[in-house]
Amino acid sequence: MIDPHAPAPPGAPPRRGEPGRAPLPVRPGTGRFLVLAGVFVCAACGLVYELELVALASYLIGDSVTQASVVLSVMVFAMGIGSLAAKRLRCRAAVGFGAVEAALALVGGLSAMALYAVFAWSGGDWAGVPAAGPRCLLVAFSLAIGLLIGAEVPLLMELIQRIRRQEAGGAVADLFAADYVGALVGGLAFPFLLLPLLGQLEGALLTGAVNAVAGAALVLGLFRRDLPTRTRHVLLAVNVTVLGVLALAALLAGDFERAARHAVYGAGVRVALHTGVQEVVLTGGEHGRPLGLFLDGRLRVSGSDEYRYHEALVHPAMSGPHARVLVLGDGDGLVAREVLRHPGVRRLDVVAPDPEVVRLARRDPALSRLNAHAYEDPRVRVLTDDAFRRLREVPARSYDVVIADLPAPGIGDSTKLYSQEFYGLARRALAEGGRLAVHAGQVTRRRVFWTVEATIRSARLRTVPYRVDGRGACSAGGPERTVRGIHPEVTDWGFVLAGRTRPALRLDPAAPPPRSLTRESLAADRRAAARTRLPGLPPSTLVHPRYAG
Repeated sequence: MIDPHAPAPPGAPPRRGEPGRAPLPVRPGTGRFLVLAGVFVCAACGLVYELELVALASYLIGDSVTQASVVLSVMVFAMGIGSLAAKRLRCRAAVGFGAVEAALALVGGLSAMALYAVFAWSGGDWAGVPAAGPRCLLVAFSLAIGLLIGAEVPLLMELIQRIRRQEAGGAVADLFAADYVGALVGGLAFPFLLLPLLGQLEGALLTGAVNAVAGAALVLGLFRRDLPTRTRHVLLAVNVTVLGVLALAALLAGDFERAARHAVYGAGVRVALHTGVQEVVLTGGEHGRPLGLFLDGRLRVSGSDEYRYHEALVHPAMSGPHARVLVLGDGDGLVAREVLRHPGVRRLDVVAPDPEVVRLARRDPALSRLNAHAYEDPRVRVLTDDAFRRLREVPARSYDVVIADLPAPGIGDSTKLYSQEFYGLARRALAEGGRLAVHAGQVTRRRVFWTVEATIRSARLRTVPYRVDGRGACSAGGPERTVRGIHPEVTDWGFVLAGRTRPALRLDPAAPPPRSLTRESLAADRRAAARTRLPGLPPSTLVHPRYAG
């Protein structure tokens, strides 16, 4: 069966009844260039929408691998459906393309704002399912944007053939070349320009505006003689409306973000900033309200009970030689505070990924008071670096104690910090008789916790796993500690103490006694963790991570 809308052979005369054969306002070569320029811009905008959905979903929901897989797979599937659906519009390609671009600009431009609104005001929990709201909206936007992007290429194929008939393979090659180059530019513009300069909300809105202008200019400028007067007026009104909506959203974006932040964090937000690494929010810390430190929406520190977490992580590791200590990830200074309570510490190196968190730990009155001004101690040296990269540069046997106070597995790029390779580097950094202390997530998430423990053992370290009760706690420790219940409530914190020889789980008698730990409670915590053991788990490596989900 012959497709009645298939492109004619090169040089063929116009088909009878074929619409849109009025002469173009420019020469064919110029018209062809303008169409390919439109393809370039639309491709760049389409990829920005994809990346924006992946980035925002990873921030709101966590597990960046899963979010990227969902967005990309749903979007590519929808593009195929959209391409098939566009066959019905090929006889009116100009008006169809104009309508598709207006819809894509509106949906893509508002997608970040809508996703953040659902997260902020619904808490993300629908019908008792954690993160159901953002997840459902993520799939819906991926589907809608994919359908509209998929409809672009068939319509653009018709438009470029409208200018000058040519062999289909050559036309497709030209279109795809412009499309792929546009995708390259969009993919680079998102992380290096839009995200750092405008943020996710304004970046998506600006992309939608560019998308609308490019689509309208192409159709109403180059192909205006193909359209009836009424259709031109309707398309113009639709695009003006879309641009007006996006402009209004951009004007209100600041107020919207403040209102959403209030809904998420409460009324006590004192500091809110986007660093090159993460979003940092400080709440409370004055007028009798406990301090809260949020990193990328996850509650990292609660001033009311953070000592329970930090004492459990630090004090067992400090029982033994501890003159030289390396802390990985402690930007807030609270691990450093606990380390410095022990006499005999001569040198404390802290490797923190975000200099802005370190600056707050030094200068914010409430946070510096909570960490006992640890960073002012002359024994402390703070380095801004990636923990993995820093361990690769550390000379062998440099430290008596290494403490990993890192985001739990599955959060952002943290998976590599729970790999066999990472623990091998930590082992090399340990002096004879040295200890490694690792926060390993919740013991109630048994597979994740015991995979961490198995991975540490695979690096030829002897381990002592233990846990402390976190039920009702508000402080740190990984993906479970979010704001609005996106993840299950913390019931415990799990830790692993390790060394070349099996370390003793005990407290340093020379140090001031911790508020939340005793020798008896540590023994009970070790037994409680041992009862949950899952034997036979394989280790996690850089090329085969095992912490998804």
